[in-house]
This record gives sequence, structure tokens and C-alpha cells, in this order.
Amino acid sequence: MTDLGKHSVLGVNVHAVDYSCAVAQIMHAAKAGRPLAVSALAVHGVMTGAQDLVQQRRLNGLDLVVPDGQPVRWALRWLHGIGLPDRVYGPTLTLRVLEAAAHQRVPVYFYGSTLETIEHLVGRMLVRHPGLRVAGYESSQFRRLKREEKSALVSRIKASGARMVIVGLGCPRQETFAFEYRDDLQMPLLAVGAAFDFHAGKLAQAPAWMQRAGLEWLFRLGTEPGRLWRRYILLNPAYLLGILLQKLDLRRSAPVFPNGMEPEESFG
Repeated sequence: MTDLGKHSVLGVNVHAVDYSCAVAQIMHAAKAGRPLAVSALAVHGVMTGAQDLVQQRRLNGLDLVVPDGQPVRWALRWLHGIGLPDRVYGPTLTLRVLEAAAHQRVPVYFYGSTLETIEHLVGRMLVRHPGLRVAGYESSQFRRLKREEKSALVSRIKASGARMVIVGLGCPRQETFAFEYRDDLQMPLLAVGAAFDFHAGKLAQAPAWMQRAGLEWLFRLGTEPGRLWRRYILLNPAYLLGILLQKLDLRRSAPVFPNGMEPEESFG
């Protein structure tokens, strides 16, 4: 189990942990009834914080931010000398947490995506993890929730008996959700993004060799070019430049890059 502390990557604090450590922290908080806001951040997620100080404060207000992308894991090594054996990939972390939850009989709530996707996801997870206790699930409203709707959502999740929530709203909405609902729900909130679509069978994952080489972005760009071209073609070079500037101690504390992709408001 590895926990080498948290370290700044473009102003966003990333925790140098492995899967075992992340799962242990999540399960301990779930059984103790303790809040724990968790996010698995790849380059896009880090850049939302690098480009927007409000989002940066949200990300740094989370309890556990794991290096989802290989370039984020590599940045920990280049900038801080932290050599992790592997990244902590959100979809894999999701499976490991659900396996632990099934084994330890910890009820789970799923929140986000479309109703079709979340129903497929829940059905597949029940087959994959016998004994998994699904306290409930509901899809995103794909809009900003009103105050009374937020209160109702919190009440539904609490009344379900859930001890953790798996959140799939996409970045940066899911990180904002985890930040905003952390204290109200008092349980682990896992912002895992594309894990919903991957495990529901709606999206194909990149081959293992592309994932190891840090080329998952290229695979996803090829599958969804219209939606993702800005994220990868614009943000990846900006990320590399930012890492270089941070390494040379030339990066200012304020965001360096033009805010061409402003974080959206949190959705429900």
C-alpha cells in the first residue's frame, strides 16, 4: 500500500497513492460514516483547475485526488521525484471499490449519466460483483439543480441506506458535485466520469498498450472527435507547457493559459 502524500501539478494537489491505498481510504470512510470526496483526474481534469482558480479551489478541497492519467502520474515523477508503479485509473478504481463493497456488504448508490446507461451499468455490476448491495440509482437531470431539488436528492440518498455514492457526471461537473455535496451526505463520493459509459458497455476502452503508453487520449479522440477534439488538441500541449514551466520554476501561481474551456456549473 503506497501513500506518498499530495503534490502540486499545475496548482492542483494530486495524491501519490496506489489502488490499495485509495480503496482502503474509501472503504474506511464508508464504514465509519465519514465524508470523503474523491476524484480520479486525468489531464483534462487537472487543466480545469490550472485554468480556473475557483475550480482549483474546489479540486484542492477534495479529500483524495488520484492520478487517473499516465501523464499525471509522469508529472509526479518529473516534478516531485515520485515514482508510482501505476496510475489509479478511474474505471479500474470503480471496479475495485465495488468489489470491496460487495465483500464488506457496504450499500452503494449510483448517480449520473442517462437512465439507460445507469440501468445497464447497475445490471452489469450486479452480475460482476455478486453480493453487491445497490441502495439506489438515478440519472442526471443535465441541468443546475434548484435548492429544493438538491435537498431532495440528499434526502433520497440518505434514506436509501447508501454508504457511498459513485458519481458519473463528467468532468468538471462531477468534481464540483463531490465538493458541494461532501458535507451534506457525509459519505464517500467517487467522481469517476467515463467509468459509467465504459462499464455499461456504451463506450469502448483503449487497448491496454495504449493506456500504458499514455495514448488513451488518442483512442478516445478517434472514437469521439466532434466532442473531444478541443479537450485533447488544445489542452494536451498546454498541459505539457505548464509542466515544463513548473519544472523550471517559471509558472506563476495564477493560471497561465487563456481560459478557452471554462468549467461549467455543476449539474444534477
